[in-house]
Amino acid sequence: MTLDLYFARRFLKAFGLVFGAFLGFLVLLEIVDQIRRFDTSEIGLPEALELALLAAPETLYRILPLIVLLSTLVLCLGLARSSELVIARAAGRSGLMSLAGPVVTVALLGAVAVAAFNPIVAATSLRYDERAARFAGAEASVLSVSDEGLWMRQGGAEGQTVIRAGRASRDGSRLYGLTFIEFDASGVPLRRIEAAEARLVPGAWELAGAKVWPLAGAGNPEAESVTHETLRLPSDLTIERIRDSFATPSAVPIWKLQAFISQLEAAGFSARQHRVWLQMELALPAFLVAMSLIGAGFTMRHARFGKTGQMVVLAIALGFGLYFLRNLAQVLGENGQIPPLFAAWSPPLAGILASLGLLLHLEDG
Repeated sequence: MTLDLYFARRFLKAFGLVFGAFLGFLVLLEIVDQIRRFDTSEIGLPEALELALLAAPETLYRILPLIVLLSTLVLCLGLARSSELVIARAAGRSGLMSLAGPVVTVALLGAVAVAAFNPIVAATSLRYDERAARFAGAEASVLSVSDEGLWMRQGGAEGQTVIRAGRASRDGSRLYGLTFIEFDASGVPLRRIEAAEARLVPGAWELAGAKVWPLAGAGNPEAESVTHETLRLPSDLTIERIRDSFATPSAVPIWKLQAFISQLEAAGFSARQHRVWLQMELALPAFLVAMSLIGAGFTMRHARFGKTGQMVVLAIALGFGLYFLRNLAQVLGENGQIPPLFAAWSPPLAGILASLGLLLHLEDG
């Protein structure tokens, strides 16, 4: 147990070193990128630093498996050069037993990353989008999903229209059970419109079964209401803009993702992408363990055997290959080619089994 704790502490030290190096490097890159992206008259160095610090967690979370791989390489190379692995073997501990402490540490780090770091990344990503949109003068998301259905807005400086729909078609081109409330530029409501169905066509909404209540200056809106079999309302929305307004899966905290999926499906939209992302997050600790075992499988040899550089390059190449396989499986899952469970869990399980076979062959074979 004491030796396991020692190896675990050594891994945490290596992980902190690699993580800190990547954090500093990414923040510097983001600062340069933000300054190049926006006009210097709009942001200065403090604003660029703020945007960089908000953008860096998402990138770090995305490359966390590669950080674990490099941390394992640093650990195993250090133990091999100091002959500590040789001493551990001489004491009767096999290579797999020596990896027990680091592997358990990696699994715990993965669990903490999913449970705590994931919500932090979601919050900073949303904050970054809001700040970046403000500096760029762009509009924020036009759509949100809640228990009450879909909420959208359209319009410009001359006025806004708030739209609520009970549900929608999968492509977002048709809405059902709608309420439109139009406001002027000063925020005064002008009229309310309810419709059974609306179809989005280029430049307008085509409403069916619509009823219009005037709100501005009307003594009795119900008495002055008008019913239309069909009604056409101008709109600057497009199907692509509605789709792009959905929160990406990474922008939803893991603890709220299942509820968001339920709301999305209740609104009539496909939540396959979010289901795949949920399973990918749950499988992240296993994937981190696979990356750690791959790194250990090639670098636990003693330094006197030579070819250390080749082994490091081979470990990094296989780690990148598994990382690419995971991304490919995610794309296939989002496209419906394979089930979400298979897309999320097959790459880490394959990586763990392959690396265990390699360790058994090289260390205990």
